[in-house]
Amino acid sequence: MEAVLDELYTTPPSDFVARRETLAAAARTAGRADDARRIRAARRPTLAAWAANLLLRSQPEESRQFLELGQALREAYQSLDAESLKDLSAQRRRVVSALSRQTAQLARDTGHRLSQPVQQDLEETLRAVLADPEAADQWAGGRLVNALTPPSEFRPDSAPVAEEAGTLSRPASPSPSAPRGRASKDELAERRRARQEQLARAREAAEAERRLSEERARQADVDAELQRARERTEQARRRMSAIEEQLQQAREECRQAETEQQEAEEHSRSAADAVAQAERAAHETTQQVRRMSRSAT
Repeated sequence: MEAVLDELYTTPPSDFVARRETLAAAARTAGRADDARRIRAARRPTLAAWAANLLLRSQPEESRQFLELGQALREAYQSLDAESLKDLSAQRRRVVSALSRQTAQLARDTGHRLSQPVQQDLEETLRAVLADPEAADQWAGGRLVNALTPPSEFRPDSAPVAEEAGTLSRPASPSPSAPRGRASKDELAERRRARQEQLARAREAAEAERRLSEERARQADVDAELQRARERTEQARRRMSAIEEQLQQAREECRQAETEQQEAEEHSRSAADAVAQAERAAHETTQQVRRMSRSAT
């Protein structure tokens, strides 16, 4: 039943209702009334939601990495300073843009081109997956009905509101003893190193995801061009085959015409010989008549 629903939610919205009725009828025929009701209750997804579902099902490994990237980004946003957040947000935008282009290519491969508004809804959904764990869980289920909206508090330019950041912004109060002061400095340095490592991991993950998405998109473009080239080659071969067939037919007609010409030429020579013989016979007959006429006088 789960596999049936997964397949249904990757069916293009234009075919969704018809496919849903077919699957529900099959379940009823098999005596699974509860499954039939569950299938009939499935709602048709919007085009953007369908595209997001298609991405998840078509690219499971890349989708898993995207979900992991979202978790890393959410953790990073909780503890980084505003400048680091700005840099990380730029990485996030590049990843979403690359993955959105790849999804649009997947949709085109199924014969459905995403309009600009639909593409924007898709990017909003991907941003929501990165920003909101609940949105990530919804998308991971693979059965979105509507596009998702990222939370408003997940803004690229907002400064982190964390207790650690507040602690760092206040001057340190005099410590009662030197060892305690050194311990605080060591703790502060350790926190900074942890933040920098977290930022580095998030940047690396975002950059790797962006490169993978762009390479997949480029591969899809190359595959599409290859398919078009194959189709053009096949069309050229069909035209060449038709031309060769016409050429072969023309050759046969030419040979037939040459044969008929040879036969006509032979007939013409025979007719010319017959005419010449008839002319000679007529001439001889005329001469005989003349001789007979002279002798009679």
